[in-house]
Amino acid sequence: MKKILFIVNLIAFIGAGECLAQGQLVSRNVLLSFFSSAPIEDIKAETKTGYSILDLQTNNIYFKVDIRSFKFRKGLMQEHFNENYMESDKYPYAEFKGKIKEPVDFSKDGTYDVTVIGDLLLHNVKQNYSAKAVLSIKNGNISGSSNFPVKLVDHNIKIPTLLIKNIAEVVQVTVNVTYENTLAKKM
Repeated sequence: MKKILFIVNLIAFIGAGECLAQGQLVSRNVLLSFFSSAPIEDIKAETKTGYSILDLQTNNIYFKVDIRSFKFRKGLMQEHFNENYMESDKYPYAEFKGKIKEPVDFSKDGTYDVTVIGDLLLHNVKQNYSAKAVLSIKNGNISGSSNFPVKLVDHNIKIPTLLIKNIAEVVQVTVNVTYENTLAKKM
């Protein structure tokens, strides 16, 4: 059993080294949240367990989150979110695959206003998005943030007519990411 664990850890370590060698940075604790403002009640949820990869050579960016990891103020909201709207057992993850449009010199400190374009796969429906984002680079540490609207109907997420005043048809999604592997450590 110890030999199997050693081999698995060795493969994971080699894989992480390959990511660094190829200029890819990883974050395993992306903060994702959404906010729905509705006449009867505002709904907010967040997770700190999102995953992201940033390729410094190609400007490609990838995010993945387990839908069930979102936490709500009320347990009943979380239950309805997973069972009635997101159908999390059927569609457990959301993914974004995209690219930063503008060139960024990741070796220079600064704040960069960029546009990220790509596809969001949510509730098994893929939609193209373009969102403004801010990248911050300080001492080789890279972080980013973005806020963008998601129309539920675009991802085939249905709101029963009876609950239309409880849930907004458009939710604001916020993403905050800090990449664990830094340029300073690689240089």
